[in-house]
Amino acid sequence: MAAAVILPASCVIQGVKDSKALSARRREQLDLAIRAEAIGVGFGVIQEEVIDAINILQATMLAMRRAIDALNPPPDFILIDGDQSPHCSIPHRLIPSGDRLCFSISAASIVAKVARDRIMQAYDLALPQYGFSQHKGYGTSEHLTAIARFGVSPIHRKSFKGVREHV
Repeated sequence: MAAAVILPASCVIQGVKDSKALSARRREQLDLAIRAEAIGVGFGVIQEEVIDAINILQATMLAMRRAIDALNPPPDFILIDGDQSPHCSIPHRLIPSGDRLCFSISAASIVAKVARDRIMQAYDLALPQYGFSQHKGYGTSEHLTAIARFGVSPIHRKSFKGVREHV
């Protein structure tokens, strides 16, 4: 999943930083503040079977393009987290570690993480035996134990280590 946000140049929201450095509760609070200030928010979600077919890097680039394409109004310029271009037609600048260095990229990382966590909570309701609400789909020992015990679910990325061994 990728998210893109357009924020007013004058936007200041205290506490916005890399989503990985925030608690889930704080991310939820900031998500509301970011969405309230945002001119536009876009998401790009890539299904598991597509990730398996094209690889995680290409899926990430596709998710970025979809998030950018979903922005309304379309942006004039984009700041992108990372060192690889998603090959979009809009002028852009790559910023390695941008989620730590750039306010708008940090804001997008928060919005993306909150949206992804909500998707994982919905998966947890449908497939409670896997514990998605706890590990959010990451390859924790608890998650890998659940895969070994219950098998691979339709939402698992079958090309990933820890999953492919059980396909």
